[in-house]
Amino acid sequence: MKILPGVFIPIILIISAAIFLFLAGTNKIEIVAPDVSVATSGTVIQTESQKLDQLPAKPVDIENQKALAEPPKTIKAIYLTNWSAGNPAKIKYLIDLTKTTEINAVVIDIKDYSGYIAYDIKVPEVEKYQAKEIRIPRINRLIKQLHDEGIYTIARITIFQDPRLGKARPDLTVKSKKTGDSWLDNKKITWIDPAAEEAWDYNIAIAKEIASRGFDELNFDYIRFPSDGDLEDMGFPFWDEKIPKSSVIENFFKTLRRELTGIKISADLFGLATINKDDLGIGQVIENAYQYFDYVAPMIYPSHYASGFLGYKNPALYPYEVIKYSMDSAFQRLKNYELGIRNSTSTEFLDSKSYVLNSKLRPWIQDFDLGADYNAEMVKKQILAVYDAATSTPESLSGFMIWNPSNIYQF
Repeated sequence: MKILPGVFIPIILIISAAIFLFLAGTNKIEIVAPDVSVATSGTVIQTESQKLDQLPAKPVDIENQKALAEPPKTIKAIYLTNWSAGNPAKIKYLIDLTKTTEINAVVIDIKDYSGYIAYDIKVPEVEKYQAKEIRIPRINRLIKQLHDEGIYTIARITIFQDPRLGKARPDLTVKSKKTGDSWLDNKKITWIDPAAEEAWDYNIAIAKEIASRGFDELNFDYIRFPSDGDLEDMGFPFWDEKIPKSSVIENFFKTLRRELTGIKISADLFGLATINKDDLGIGQVIENAYQYFDYVAPMIYPSHYASGFLGYKNPALYPYEVIKYSMDSAFQRLKNYELGIRNSTSTEFLDSKSYVLNSKLRPWIQDFDLGADYNAEMVKKQILAVYDAATSTPESLSGFMIWNPSNIYQF
C-alpha cells in the first residue's frame, strides 16, 4: 500500500492513541523518560544521555603489585614498545618466547621518546601537562600476568629527550641561539636542559609512581646531553656551561639514587662509554654510572661503531669481536672502580642511599638490521661475547637485553 506524503504522521498518532487507550483499560501504563526522539523523516536520533551510556567503560584495573620475590639471577630480556605491551597478541608472543628460549625478562617503554606515560598514571604534574596517553589500559593486571609467568619486568623511562614536557614547559628546554625557541635535534625532537632540577623532580615523581605498580626495575635512558643536530646552536637556560657536563649528569645520577632508595635502577649508556675515558661530549662516564646504579647497560650495538674501529671497515659484520672488546674494557673499569672503593678512606662510600657498592653490567645487544643483516646466528655471537668477557668476573654480569624496535626477535 502506498502512503501519500503527509499521511504517515497522522497514522502514527492514531495508532499511538489506540495503544494508549488499550493499556489504560488494563491499568498497565508506565511513564518513562524518552531515550530517543523521532524526526519527521523517520530517523532515530540519540539523546546525549544515550550517547554517554554507549561510551566504552574506563578499564578497571586490579590493585598495585609487588616486585618478584625471587627474580631470576641472570636477566635475559627483550624490549617491547608500550603499544606492543598493550597488545594481548604481543604479550602472548613474549610469554611463548620465555617458554621456548632462554628469555626470562622484558623491558617495556613506560615513558618513551614522545614524553608520554603509557598508562593512567596518578601524578599531578603529568595531569597538568597532559603527558599521558593510555596505551596500556591495565598496567597492574599486565604486571601480574607477567609475574605469574615468572617474567622479570623492567620499566624503561626516557629523561631529557622529552617533547611533551618541552611543549608544556618550554622554559625548561634547550634553546636555539638563533631563534630563541626550543632547540630541535636532527629528528626534530625537543630536549630538556639536563641541569634543570625541576625536570629531575618531575621524572623522579613519575619513577616513584611507576615503581609503586610492581615493576622489578626502572631503566633510565636519554640520561645525557644531546648528541646530534646543530650542537653549536644549543643554549642552556640552567647549565652555566662552566660545570663539566659529566658533573651535571653525575649529580642527576646521585639524586636518582638518593630518591629511589630500595628500588632497583639501571642506566643506558652509549656503547663507547665502555672504552672512552672522556664523557663523549654528552656527560656520560661509565664510572659515574657504576657509583649510582644497580645495573649499567651500555648499548654496545656493533652497527653503532664507526668504520675503522678495531681495524674493521664495517664493525657491524664482526659482532663477537666488537662486543668482546667493549665488554672486556667495561669489566676492567668496573673492577678498577670497585678496587678504588675498597681502598678509599672516605666514609661517603658507606652511604647506601647515595652509592651502589656492587654494580653489575647488563649490556644491550643488537637484533636489528643496520650495517649488516642480523639473524639468529649474529645474535648468538653477541651473547657468547658477553659471557666470554665475564669469564674472570662472572659475578659482575647480570645478563643481557636485546633491542629490536619492531619487537620481533630471532633465536
